[in-house]
Amino acid sequence: MEPWSVYLIRNARGALYTGITTQVERRLEQHRAGSGSKALRGRGPLELVYRRKLGDRSLASRVEHGLKRLAKTEKEALVRASPSRRRLLLWLDLEGRAG
Repeated sequence: MEPWSVYLIRNARGALYTGITTQVERRLEQHRAGSGSKALRGRGPLELVYRRKLGDRSLASRVEHGLKRLAKTEKEALVRASPSRRRLLLWLDLEGRAG
């Protein structure tokens, strides 16, 4: 089974959408086709701006939740920094709970 990844997509208005999947490219195409999240429908063009493989679904869900709690400026800083898996977990204070 493929590892779970977290990803961020920027829509035409500059908003950042956060999600998890085992196949980022397939999921991005679903979003672009309008069959993904309702939050992205009609908001294109969509650009994948960050992705990181994490491992199991539990960790990916915790990271997704942590990212969704960040302010837009913090998400933008994360996109610019493009942290590794370990640094992402540190950023979100999840390092000790990574399993």
